Amino acid sequence: MIAVDRGADGLWTITLDRPDKANSLTADMLETLAEAAEAAQAARAVVLTGTGKVFSAGADLEAAKAGLAVSPLWERLSTAIAALPGLSVCALNGTLAGGAMGMALACDIRIAVPGAKFFYPVMKLGFLPQPSDPGRLAALVGPARARLILMGGQKITAEEALAFGLIERIVEPDALIGTAREICADTLAAKPEIAAGIKGMCS
Repeated sequence: MIAVDRGADGLWTITLDRPDKANSLTADMLETLAEAAEAAQAARAVVLTGTGKVFSAGADLEAAKAGLAVSPLWERLSTAIAALPGLSVCALNGTLAGGAMGMALACDIRIAVPGAKFFYPVMKLGFLPQPSDPGRLAALVGPARARLILMGGQKITAEEALAFGLIERIVEPDALIGTAREICADTLAAKPEIAAGIKGMCS
C-alpha cells in the first residue's frame, strides 16, 4: 500500500496506494512511510504522492481508535522528510486531511490538483496535533491562518491554499507528476553538496 520507486537518476517517488480507502493510513503504512523517508536520505530528490482522487484522509478510522492518532510514527515520518538533504516535493493528487498534513508540511514544496481541499480537524476529535505540525503550518501561512485551520476547523480550497502560501502551484491531474519531476530536475543535475547547501541557506 506504499510504493517506493528508487529512480536511477536519484529521484525517489513514494506513493500512497490505498485509493479504495482514500489512502487512509494504518500503523503498518505509516511505519513503511517513515522507513522509506529515512532510507531516502540517500536520494537526490523525493516526490511524495498518492493514487486516486484523495492524497490521504489521515489515519484509518479503526486504527485511529486503536491509538494511531497519537502515535509517535507521525512525528518520526515528518522529521525524516524535513531532514532530507535534497529537494522534496509533495504532489497532492487530491484532498489532504488530518495527520497526513504533517508529511506535506515537512516537504520543501507542495503542488496540488484543482479541487483539492485541506483540513486538519484534530481539535474536534479531541487530540493535539503532532508537535511540529503547527509550527510548520504557521511558518507557511501565518499564525492566524494556522489557527483558522487547526482551531476554526475550516476546509481550505486549493485556491485559498495557493493564496495562503500552503501550496506553491495548482496543477492539472495529468501534469502533476511531470511538474513535480520538472521541479526536481535542476536539483538532480546539481552536485549533491551544492543542492544541500542551498537548501540549508533557505531554511
